[in-house]
Amino acid sequence: MVAMREAFGKSLVELGKRNKDVVVLDADLASSTKTSYFAQEFPDRFFQCGIAEQNMMGVAAGLASCGKIPFVTSFAVFVTKRTADQVAISVAYPGLNVKIVGAYTGILNGRTGATHMAGEDIALMRSIPGIVVIDPADANELSQVVEAVARYCGPVYIRETRDEWPDLFDKDYNFKIGKAATIKDGKDAAIISCGVMTSQALAAANDLEKDGISARVVNMSTIKPVDREAIIKSAIDTGAIVTCENHNIYGGLGSAVAEVLVEEAPVPMLRIGIKDVFNECGTNSELLEKFEMDPASIVKTVKRVLGKKKEKKF
Repeated sequence: MVAMREAFGKSLVELGKRNKDVVVLDADLASSTKTSYFAQEFPDRFFQCGIAEQNMMGVAAGLASCGKIPFVTSFAVFVTKRTADQVAISVAYPGLNVKIVGAYTGILNGRTGATHMAGEDIALMRSIPGIVVIDPADANELSQVVEAVARYCGPVYIRETRDEWPDLFDKDYNFKIGKAATIKDGKDAAIISCGVMTSQALAAANDLEKDGISARVVNMSTIKPVDREAIIKSAIDTGAIVTCENHNIYGGLGSAVAEVLVEEAPVPMLRIGIKDVFNECGTNSELLEKFEMDPASIVKTVKRVLGKKKEKKF
């Protein structure tokens, strides 16, 4: 159980030791995003921009244009919705090497407050041309993501959540931008998930197995560019798809998967996520249950999509 923000902060420090071009920009939230670790280690490469996220994005664009690798950090609501114009025009349009990191995503942020939870950030970033969008499943994958995006030349958006979360991957796991990972095979249906919902999907698949249902679990951590081959293969192999995301069901992983299926391999599909409503306060377990994103709800949804598969209602 490791918090992604802890892994992010420590991974940045290790990256900074090896690459002097790495710089970090923060919007008065370093203690929350854990970029405070980088600030302590490399004060001359840490830029505290204050609560001025739009300006911060412009500063990052300027640094990138001079050969630096800026990691721009804040809560996801502030670093995506508030800066959408600057991201599009100052970063994505010229294709600058800026890494945008949005913390406190989706509903899983304890009692931080509904206004500080981002449910639309994937949709926003995915719609801007040229931006890679990644939602890691655990702290280990996030650490590898930090290394991978530092090597990648171009704009990237990374999501992370606030609290400790179960580890799924060990150090033998090899993250690659644009590639999905099947963490449990199955033949009856495929659960394609991203971010912290992958652990919920795996728990649901284990429960389904007790009922004699074989569910594949695919971790689709890169949402753009999405792994089309993995989606098509899952559709052909299982004939039914459920997507799980800690995000609005519109514009995120579910939409990305549906776009591929309708073009290449139409099969019954259902989406799990925030159903076009604003977030609420509560514990993670309370919110997962209320928003029908917990393992029990995933089990019910998989059984529903199997009914559609049997009746060919699609």
